[in-house]
Amino acid sequence: MSTRLSLCVYCGSREGASPAFARAAKAIGEGIARRGWQLVYGGGRAGLMGRVADAALAAGGQVVGVIPRTLMEREVGHAGLTELHVVDTMHQRKRLMAERSDAFIALPGGIGTFEELFEVWTWRQLGYHDKPVGLLNVDGYYDALLGFLGQTVTGGFVSPQQHALLEVAVDPVALLDAVGRLAPRATAPDDYGRI
Repeated sequence: MSTRLSLCVYCGSREGASPAFARAAKAIGEGIARRGWQLVYGGGRAGLMGRVADAALAAGGQVVGVIPRTLMEREVGHAGLTELHVVDTMHQRKRLMAERSDAFIALPGGIGTFEELFEVWTWRQLGYHDKPVGLLNVDGYYDALLGFLGQTVTGGFVSPQQHALLEVAVDPVALLDAVGRLAPRATAPDDYGRI
């Protein structure tokens, strides 16, 4: 497998209410490309998904999109990617994205973004992979969630070690630096075969 890091980005198919969200998506896409990494994402052209992909492509990066057929029109699949994989189900989408990635980060988004973030964080905690999982807290978007996650520790349902597996930053460069330091450089093709 290539030594180039592949970073999976989860984010909204909408722009969101704050202009800071789009700026952060652009900074992440540019940062991935400038590091010589590859972006893996949900394959859409709309919202923050489109912003991060367009920024990576404009900066000369390689971008891999994975989108289910049923969302191809709704999310408007991005036609200008390095690779666009159209799959049958959401499970296939998430599996292929995970297999193609060495690290994961979430930007602002809705319930789909939350579900993807929590799934890969759970897989990490269960030992199905050792890839870093990060969260970009743009403009305080995840403040309430982060407060609740602290409560899961004090409530005794999440250990401090499990909690610490989630890298959190407010600055895109800092988050990219953190996951870049922690990411393994080789990924077995069947990492997710047990899930």
